[in-house]
Amino acid sequence: MNRVILMGRLTRDPEVRYSQGERSMAVSRYTLAVDRRGRRNQDNGEQSADFINCVAFDRAGEFAEKYFHQGMRVLVSGRIQTSNYTNKEGKKVYTTDVIVDDQEFADSKGAASNGNQSQDRPVPTNAVGDGFMNIPDGVEDEGLPFN
Repeated sequence: MNRVILMGRLTRDPEVRYSQGERSMAVSRYTLAVDRRGRRNQDNGEQSADFINCVAFDRAGEFAEKYFHQGMRVLVSGRIQTSNYTNKEGKKVYTTDVIVDDQEFADSKGAASNGNQSQDRPVPTNAVGDGFMNIPDGVEDEGLPFN
């Protein structure tokens, strides 16, 4: 079984491109800084982190483009995919990405607006007491990555 669940902070705003062809599709790439649980850096006692590349397609990619930004904490589930290519110098490069199936906000409304929030973006909210997540203001049903 190939399944991964990660919670971390976005290291930068998602980079989004659109595929060519009959049906254009959003391809959003972003990196999560995920703390290593229970392991601290030996030198200064700081938490160490892994930087995990994530790729979201289609409506999930559009959602990430619209609502995710640097510093935001998100929860992602998906599968690991490895691939390789030969770069311009002729060296083989190996890559590992998480192909996103589900993504959601992991911060409360107050935590999400920690100074990195720009004025033109809606502030996402997290789960309320009943375990369901509030949808940010300004989100239309057809803009969500699920039906």
